[in-house]
Amino acid sequence: MGIETSCDETAAAVIEDGRLLRSNVIASQVEIHARYGGVVPEVASRQHVLALVPTIQKALDDAGVSMSQLDAVAVTHGPGLAGALLVGLNGAKALALAQGLPLVGVNHLEAHVYAAWLKRDDEETDDPASGVGFPLLCLVASGGHTDLVLMEGHGIYRLLGRTRDDASGEAFDKAARILGLAFPGGPEIQRVAEGAKGEERLPRAWLRDTYDFSFSGLKTAVLHRAQELGIYPPSEDGEPPPAELVTELAAAFQDSVVDVVVAKAIDAAREYKAKGIVLGGGVTANSMLRLRFQERSPLPLFIPRPALCTDNGAMIGACGFHLLERGVRHSLDLDIDPSLGLG
Repeated sequence: MGIETSCDETAAAVIEDGRLLRSNVIASQVEIHARYGGVVPEVASRQHVLALVPTIQKALDDAGVSMSQLDAVAVTHGPGLAGALLVGLNGAKALALAQGLPLVGVNHLEAHVYAAWLKRDDEETDDPASGVGFPLLCLVASGGHTDLVLMEGHGIYRLLGRTRDDASGEAFDKAARILGLAFPGGPEIQRVAEGAKGEERLPRAWLRDTYDFSFSGLKTAVLHRAQELGIYPPSEDGEPPPAELVTELAAAFQDSVVDVVVAKAIDAAREYKAKGIVLGGGVTANSMLRLRFQERSPLPLFIPRPALCTDNGAMIGACGFHLLERGVRHSLDLDIDPSLGLG
């Protein structure tokens, strides 16, 4: 069983042999946090307390298994919000102790990579390791991270680049707020950007000679252009700005992020002679990002379906399986690590 509570999704799943998706249940808090324009950590923690046991039970029911049939419990112990992580970790400890099961603490970022290993029972697909082999260039792009990592084997990672300021998902949220769009920002910007004519263009932060990213300057460019167009600040009389202006600026922002992320990932894959590219994290659910990779990548791509790019328990279970295979076990004194990195 995989359990995930690093941010605002209470999730649990049952995974067989590290690949087969037997169940995947997510209790979302999006509607709760949308009124605040972002995730409120204390509210998230309290919701996890309420949702954790019912979510675990539904994952078992959907999989058609009982707790006594589980072989191990995998749980996110970092990175993430401290209070949220504590709820999931303590719940997993209780389950492992009660059932006499091994406990496996999982790095949330590593789990996003292993989402590419998952499949349904009606799918005949290779996982990245058996499909093309190592090394693999992995892009983990989410609300808190934008990392390029070379996966040289199971559990062997080399960090090639990361964000120096805002993560790509955080930049999407902030840009959406400037444009008067709802939270979370990524899906909203993708939605309103459809049908844009390409009349707006924003700068690209290439950061030459490095695989690091920076999106704070782009966020500032969006703000200044929104002010010039009268989109921001919002009208005092509540009158919305012309939809076509928001559409064009949203599309320009999305295109700028996608252009830089795709180019750097492909360049890194070439330099380090990767055999394939793996995408993971909520930002990689973006349809424009996925399309641009498909158009430009000279290497095989491993892209989880959108529902497995965002936070879920299935990826925790898949990653936990491979850790278990390597003999990783954690004791009940395992603690959370909110700033845990990868590589």
